[in-house]
Amino acid sequence: MKKNIAEILDVLENFGHETSTFATTSDENSAKNEARRAAKAGYELIIAAGGDGTINEVVNGIAPLRKRPKLAIIPAGTTNDFARALKIPRNNPVAAAKIIGKNQTLNMDIGRAQKDHYFINIAAGGSLTELTYSVPSQLKTAFGYLAYLAKGAELLPRVKAVPIKITHDEGVFEGEISMFFAALTNSVGGFEQIAPDAQLDDGLFTLILVKTANLFEMIRLIGLVLNGGKHIDDKKIEYIKTSKIKIHPLSKDKMMINLDGEYGGDAPIVLTNLKNHIEMFANLDEISDDNYIGDEADLVLEAVASKFAKEAEKTKEAEETEETQD
Repeated sequence: MKKNIAEILDVLENFGHETSTFATTSDENSAKNEARRAAKAGYELIIAAGGDGTINEVVNGIAPLRKRPKLAIIPAGTTNDFARALKIPRNNPVAAAKIIGKNQTLNMDIGRAQKDHYFINIAAGGSLTELTYSVPSQLKTAFGYLAYLAKGAELLPRVKAVPIKITHDEGVFEGEISMFFAALTNSVGGFEQIAPDAQLDDGLFTLILVKTANLFEMIRLIGLVLNGGKHIDDKKIEYIKTSKIKIHPLSKDKMMINLDGEYGGDAPIVLTNLKNHIEMFANLDEISDDNYIGDEADLVLEAVASKFAKEAEKTKEAEETEETQD
């Protein structure tokens, strides 16, 4: 980021913002602590420059507060799933900063795991999620998403199914799964088709349960994902919309929970969707209308306008019928 800082600050100043900067450190919770300090100091906007891990830290810093600043992001990490979902330019920090000038925001859902741990993109558990813990940080920095793909291919033959009980809004699933995903966006690990109809502001997780550990079936399911998200109708997949998830393993084996690519504790665990919790800058012109609801006031106006248009059409048809009869 260092080579872009001056130009980014100039861009923000031209938008009318008075800014200050903070360089995060390798200290634990560096971004989290600074985000909380800035929020309590009265800053109206926090811009997180980094990958999904940095954004996660910033969100964890401000999510518990009653008064939360707006949030914008400048992608500077590896996979950048969250930036992908918001359609923020991922290879050009200055272009990403210019998105703020469009003044387009969404009241974004975030997830809460237990009382004090928040996530912005995904919670996951099961054999394949181990790959995010076992990819060396140097490899992630150098090769980004390719490093995850390589490690995932290596681990695929070792995937096993585990018995689990999962309670959600629609009922209870009890059986064996090789992994689960609770997604807040449509981009998971660089794939935008794993949860193709995930909405950013509807208050619901997209819960995906993979009910097989068979190598060939797993490869087939990956193929369906790549072929337009056709996996969601497969009998080996449970695809559920829910605002709350309770995960309870039914074996003695430890199930580690992955929150936004990092270790987030062990199951049993409860995941809660906090609807419209943080106002975030997004490139709404590029986001599909299917992936967000929009401002509720606008929706009401649209509904009224639509109803008015339909009634006007009926009146017009009635008048034309009367004229014909006359």
